[in-house]
Amino acid sequence: MAGALGLDFGTTNTVLALGDGGSGTRSMTFTSSAGVSDSMRTALSFLKDKATVVKTEAGRAAIQQFIDNPGDCRFLQSIKTFAASALFQGTLVFAKRYSFEDLMEVFLQRLKSYAGTEWRSDVSRLVVGRPVSFAGANPDEALAMTRYNNALVRLGLPEIHYVYEPVAAAFYFAQNLKADATVLVADFGGGTTDYSLIRFETHAGRLTATPVGHSGVGVAGDQFDSRIVDNIVAPRIGKGSHFKSFDKVLEVPSGYYANFSRWNQLSVFKTSKEFADLKKLVRSSLEPEKLETFIDLIEHDEGYPLYQGVSATKMALSQNEEAEFNFPPLGRDGNSTVRRADFENWIAADLARIEQALDEVLAKTDTRAGEIDKVFLTGGTSFVPAVRRLFTERFEASRIESGGELLSIAHGLALIGERSDIAQWTA
Repeated sequence: MAGALGLDFGTTNTVLALGDGGSGTRSMTFTSSAGVSDSMRTALSFLKDKATVVKTEAGRAAIQQFIDNPGDCRFLQSIKTFAASALFQGTLVFAKRYSFEDLMEVFLQRLKSYAGTEWRSDVSRLVVGRPVSFAGANPDEALAMTRYNNALVRLGLPEIHYVYEPVAAAFYFAQNLKADATVLVADFGGGTTDYSLIRFETHAGRLTATPVGHSGVGVAGDQFDSRIVDNIVAPRIGKGSHFKSFDKVLEVPSGYYANFSRWNQLSVFKTSKEFADLKKLVRSSLEPEKLETFIDLIEHDEGYPLYQGVSATKMALSQNEEAEFNFPPLGRDGNSTVRRADFENWIAADLARIEQALDEVLAKTDTRAGEIDKVFLTGGTSFVPAVRRLFTERFEASRIESGGELLSIAHGLALIGERSDIAQWTA
């Protein structure tokens, strides 16, 4: 059959890999105004010109279009986080409503355009990664999968299969196993942490796998980001401040800051009723200058600079005990020193949920730590020292491996798509 196409539609990055008829896989490359890349930031920008034509870009080109056209460009990122939310019914972009399916389709169509002839017309099987548990407070898995399918069928491919993301990562990792092994894969994405426990064996030269168990939780890198925002930035733009309501003094609702701490959803928050209500509070606020700054950040689409500052700080804290946080839109208030100890305290509850999901997969499969031959950590959040300790404290260091942080899932999906027993692997 023609080579399969593996799609890792990630919260932060999206990667496509092509199977080449059984001899291996290769990353699809994309050529846009931002250059050539084998991964794409999961972001969209919409720019309306004077002729009312909307120019749409994705990935780094979307970011560049947003930076080059401040105030005139609608920027959306981490689209995946809306998939399982029944509350998300769409967002307005220049008076046109886009559903989740519309946004996912527009993003993938831009990638198809950037790929050019690399997006082969003879591909008949699309294998798509999905998390074990979707992100969000009350994720609706059935809704998410319906939305995925409604968007993906628009690509016109005859076969669409879904595979758990950690299963795909495990399959990618298993290509290098030298002996039969029970493998635990921990996949730390932007929105979710997923575990998959699989027994790999080779029979007559062919790799076989027996799924042992899965677990997941809607907590990962983006949640860690939100803790930095909530503890450093939010107090400087009114969190904990008060307003007058008749003869009462009330605290500004914390829900506004929960929205702000999820930087990837700021563009949607900008068009919400909640944001309109926030602007009304300025008149009765006891510290109106803080709320005015808050509103300015939203209206000037400062979500991406916020993301840059948070990401740089989190990365630095993986290497150092202290790091500087810089968010220029806040002026002098946008500079802080962050200690790793404080950061780990902020994410303690999130770490507990990640560890609980790990305990869950081991408990429900009745597997002891000593029975696991290999532990494969993938995803950027696996570099956070506190996350890594969850594994080094219960598994021998020699059993823990990592790598392929951006590529492992997409390539694993493509490899699975090449197999005749694909039904064994699908979710």
